[in-house]
Amino acid sequence: MQWLLAESDLLKKFNESVPTQVADRMVGGTHQWVYRHRDNKQNESDGNTDGSVKQLDAPDAALLASMLKQFRDHNIDSWSKSKWTAFVLELLWNVCHRGVEQAGLAAPTLPRPLRHRDSLLRATGVDSDQLVHEVMIRFCGVFLDQGFAGLSLPLRESGFAASFANLYLQPMSIMPSWMKPMRAELASIAMGGFDVHRSIAQSLQSLGVDDTEQKDYIHQTMLALRGWAGMIWQMETAAPFFPMPAPAGSLAEFIAIHLMLERHAIADAGKRLYGTTDLHQIHSHTSAKAATVPVASVEQRTYTVFQLAQTGGWMPDQLLAMSQPQWQRLIGAIESFTEHDRRRIFHLAFEKHYRTDTLNAIVNHGKRVAMRPKQEVKTPPAYQAIFCIDDREESIRRHLEEADPACETSSAAGFFAVAMYYQGADHAHYRPLCPNVITPSHYVREEPLFSSVEDNEKRAQRRRRIGAVTHQVHASSRTMLGGWITGIFGAVATFPMVARIMAPRLTSQVRELVGSLTRPPATELHIERITEEPGQDFDALGYSLPEMATIVVRILQDIGMVESLPPITVFFGHGSSSLNNPHESAYNCGACSGGRGGPNARAFAMMANDSRVRALVAEQGIVLPDDVRFVGAYHNTCSDDVEYYDLDLLPRSHRNLFRRIEASVNEARARNAHERSRRFESAPLDMTPSLALEHVEQRSEDLSQARPEYNHATTAMVLVGRREWSRGLFLDRRSFLTSYDPTIDDENATILARILAAAIPVCAGIGLEYYFSTVDNEGYGCGSKLPHNIASMLGVMTGASSDLRPGLSQQMVEIHEPMRILFVIETTPARMLAIMAGNETIHRLVSGRWVQLAVYDAETSTIQQYVDGQFRAYVPTTDELPISPSSIDWYRGQRDHLGFATLNAGHPRGEQ
Repeated sequence: MQWLLAESDLLKKFNESVPTQVADRMVGGTHQWVYRHRDNKQNESDGNTDGSVKQLDAPDAALLASMLKQFRDHNIDSWSKSKWTAFVLELLWNVCHRGVEQAGLAAPTLPRPLRHRDSLLRATGVDSDQLVHEVMIRFCGVFLDQGFAGLSLPLRESGFAASFANLYLQPMSIMPSWMKPMRAELASIAMGGFDVHRSIAQSLQSLGVDDTEQKDYIHQTMLALRGWAGMIWQMETAAPFFPMPAPAGSLAEFIAIHLMLERHAIADAGKRLYGTTDLHQIHSHTSAKAATVPVASVEQRTYTVFQLAQTGGWMPDQLLAMSQPQWQRLIGAIESFTEHDRRRIFHLAFEKHYRTDTLNAIVNHGKRVAMRPKQEVKTPPAYQAIFCIDDREESIRRHLEEADPACETSSAAGFFAVAMYYQGADHAHYRPLCPNVITPSHYVREEPLFSSVEDNEKRAQRRRRIGAVTHQVHASSRTMLGGWITGIFGAVATFPMVARIMAPRLTSQVRELVGSLTRPPATELHIERITEEPGQDFDALGYSLPEMATIVVRILQDIGMVESLPPITVFFGHGSSSLNNPHESAYNCGACSGGRGGPNARAFAMMANDSRVRALVAEQGIVLPDDVRFVGAYHNTCSDDVEYYDLDLLPRSHRNLFRRIEASVNEARARNAHERSRRFESAPLDMTPSLALEHVEQRSEDLSQARPEYNHATTAMVLVGRREWSRGLFLDRRSFLTSYDPTIDDENATILARILAAAIPVCAGIGLEYYFSTVDNEGYGCGSKLPHNIASMLGVMTGASSDLRPGLSQQMVEIHEPMRILFVIETTPARMLAIMAGNETIHRLVSGRWVQLAVYDAETSTIQQYVDGQFRAYVPTTDELPISPSSIDWYRGQRDHLGFATLNAGHPRGEQ
């Protein structure tokens, strides 16, 4: 605070948030007040006072006299505005300081720490967790390792505690001196029969933790290494697809070992600081000292009142007139309105501002849509493009509709109801491709075409040889001899590294060419199951025909595509690929558990094109004519590249239409890249769409690029309903879009219920992940990605040793505006309440206020908000909404978030 007073403009300029008129009024009022009392004092000395000016109390008069002397008032008539401002502010500071002292309130102290480590740290500055975490981080890394380490952990299958004890009891193991007293405990664990719950109870008893505090103490112990603790739990309970999941009971044993280490680390600190290893005595010493640490000094309180006085326009003479009880009430009111409360109020106001703008735009755009002429008879579009609901697909859908207004776009959760464990032709293991709230029971494998089996085997052998050599080099480089060789020849690796930075696109093309020697040849999906039950055996892979029909019917109903189907419908799965990006799974499809959705789109197209499946689908009321074809595709949201699957199966009669689709998608890709590039500081705002496409392709291959794409950094809302009322509305890539047609749903909203069962948890999860990673990037996020290193093939650490960082990096959230995501759903309040009542997950998210909710009536363009457990009619605050010719005309030359606008381009099939 002293530095702030001495080195800043705190007492020279008003706070930037103070309006100019308020500052001028304070300076002018104080100017008059000073002159009155200065002249009155002069008149008193001359015997000419008339008593019209109330005399100041002696302390107040002394303060004013001191201030005038400090500022040399002999030339007060020639003071500049800046000098008067400095005088007013310094006078205001002194008045506030004296008022805080006059209040005589005791300084509040921090609450008593629960963990003994926190008391020790506050009282002495010694952090026992540094010792504990140095050991725990190294061990957790090797315990959870999925093949990254050169050697495996002995006795890992015996559990966390047994393998820990065995490792540190090895004759050649290096044990820190503070850990040596725990040898007997480790020996007891190694002998077997370790009771983890008894060990935890003994540690808590030794630490003197009350029974009522034990649950919170354990909770805070896990949060001390929240990343590793969370990953151990995940690997123990929800990672059957990983090569080496954690044994049952691992988290409990993690807690037991952590508490054991904590006891000995605190005892070691107590011996050095207080000459005792008795944990109760150590805690008594630290607790007594830690309890006296004040939260706010007189200067800190003065600073708060000083800032509030400026903002409120409080004059120094008004504050001088305040009594001691008034100062006490003022300071009490300020401190009762805590920093947490202030942030909450500001955040609610921030959310309300965006929510109001959003709901206004939807209502006003919906009214414009309702005024357009309607088709008397519904005709099929030229073609249909189905994307994931992902907010990054919002812009490419909008650009595709602008490039070819005769098409229609829809969306569904990007796993397209194909919940599966998937293994690519060049993948070593299966991985889930479905929302994390679903546990798949089906397995699908990509296999070479029968005519390419021999060629595929040759390429697979090359991959295995290259993999073996790479692994051997990696492992050998950790040895003494290997380290010397790496140091000598490592300079050779500089050339490809520099090439990936200086010429990333060229390097990518070379790598692509070389990779063709090992890449699998033409493939197909093993999608049809022969056996009764699904499994990993060859004949158990895939789905039965009735299961396929169920999937096809579900998706077609979800997107409202039950009649007037176009000749070609393309399903676009999506993902993201970039170089040197340890966070890649966070950029992939959230509906595919961080995987790429291309296989799901391909699988759905194969199912929907099967004549046997179509016959079963027809029995459920949806007829798929013979001239209707489905195509699977994959959209890379980083490079904006698009790959189509199984085009050889497309009839010749459809190929001209496909070329039209391909041309329109290519134009949409370029426009989408152009809109995305406006957010990148390194991308010129005057680029053409074609150059923008080259730019994003280069970013995905640039070794030095920390921001290959911004992912969900702009997400703020979810629209669920028919595309017709949101088509042509500029949403700035900030909205998830979920297709739903209430006119084909039943009275119980069965279709909507199953859509929201996946959409709300997935979108809410993504929104909350970004929210928490933004508001506390070091605590809930993972800080800057630049110093990150991969740990255990599961996550990243900062540097060589840190907590596992499972959140989002600074580079992923730097343009994000943290808000609880807003759902606007085309349904009625009664149906929405029924869905909430029937789905506990949705109910908890909505009633717990983790998300915001509103329902929309497209027929009347009215909205009802969910507030305090009930829906209330929303009244728009304006009927204005800007109109722009096209997306590019609206965002051209802008880098920041943009508001809503109605776009004239891209109306359905040329409507204006």
